[in-house]
Amino acid sequence: MNDNLKISSLYILICLIWGSTWLAIRIGLESLPPFTSAGFRFLVAAVVIFLLMRYKSISIQTDRTSVILYFTMGFFSFIIPFGLVYWGQQHIASGIASVLFSVYPFFVALFFKWLIPGEKLGLIKLFGILLGFIGIIVIFSDSLSQDLNNDVLGMIAVLASAAMQAYIVVAVKKWGQHLNPLSMNLVPIALAAVVMIPFGLLSEGTSNIKLDFKAVGSVLYLGIFGSVVTFTTYYWLLKRINIIMLALIAFITPIIALILGWLFAGETLEKHQLIGSAIVLLSLLVTNFNNLKTVVKNNRIFGGHQ
Repeated sequence: MNDNLKISSLYILICLIWGSTWLAIRIGLESLPPFTSAGFRFLVAAVVIFLLMRYKSISIQTDRTSVILYFTMGFFSFIIPFGLVYWGQQHIASGIASVLFSVYPFFVALFFKWLIPGEKLGLIKLFGILLGFIGIIVIFSDSLSQDLNNDVLGMIAVLASAAMQAYIVVAVKKWGQHLNPLSMNLVPIALAAVVMIPFGLLSEGTSNIKLDFKAVGSVLYLGIFGSVVTFTTYYWLLKRINIIMLALIAFITPIIALILGWLFAGETLEKHQLIGSAIVLLSLLVTNFNNLKTVVKNNRIFGGHQ
């Protein structure tokens, strides 16, 4: 497969899967409390990654930089951020949470400029990020008008989660280029499972746990597809495409979540949601403007053929 086609296909795949995880989480929470559900999700993911590594004879890298990254990712990409989002959503509406987490690309741009000062972002990319954020606000404008005065601590929790995950992805971009995408995720995800399962069982109890099809199906889907496939692919792409373009996935997944909710959960699509979605798509074109110019130029040079 052509490298550009492979990268584009994997980018779309991540968007589709992460866009569907909101629906899968919603279904799973009917049978499992949130922290317990997240813990078992990571347990499934850790087991699958371990088996894949054994099958492919991939070993865990144990140099000092790798070990530091493993534990940093475990706490600041999984345990604390997921805990903050779950806790925050007990106090604020999901629409507010989605808008707040959409500052993720801004944090990526900020940490990118700080940690990798030699790389240039460019005004076009920054404008594209701002345009995408405006689109997300338009999509969830009804939630904003209704819930803006809700718990400030819940809002801060979601913002903190976005900031932590943004820092981690830039740190991996700078210091984790030598890591295999599978080994990179095994220790952090296993650590998240070890911490979150006992915490969930102790804090949420076992009376709310129902081991039915919804619980098992949700955990397996979120563990295998929502964690193994997505995080492994995400860090594979991180080594190959612009980090800002990758961060814009945070703008695309809410649109996919809206469409899936409309198709499978009986939710309605309002006019402002469609307008906001169009703005987000426009932001992607703006952000990737220079790449599009290169493609057009190459097409002209080679007579329009790829």
